[in-house]
Amino acid sequence: MFGKSNKPSPIDSLIGAGSTIEGNITFTGGLRIDGHVKGNVKATGTKPGTLVISELAKVEGEIDVAHVVINGTVAGPVRGSEYVELLPKARVTGNVSYKSIEVHVGAIVMGQLVYESPQKSEKVVELKSATNSD
Repeated sequence: MFGKSNKPSPIDSLIGAGSTIEGNITFTGGLRIDGHVKGNVKATGTKPGTLVISELAKVEGEIDVAHVVINGTVAGPVRGSEYVELLPKARVTGNVSYKSIEVHVGAIVMGQLVYESPQKSEKVVELKSATNSD
């Protein structure tokens, strides 16, 4: 909460109600979906992305975003590398992977909730012995 540097991104893009997108979507920043997406949705870039799926929306495909807020229907696995929030009208058919999760009363997940533990740093330094065996 306090002191977090990776706040959710503001919403930059919108897929409006009545719109249907067929194909994969990659975005930076924030994306709100009110329409229907048939394809995978993934955030790219250096800053964590935010995806909001409204109660009007339906996504058929994989979701891989840092911050995910769902109040609509998702058919496919969801990965929130930082945070997942499932609002009361969320309907997810597939596994939900998360580091932090909030599930409201009424949300339905037909799959597994999978906790992703924080990844170890890839900056591993191998220490060598101080004694030489010459």
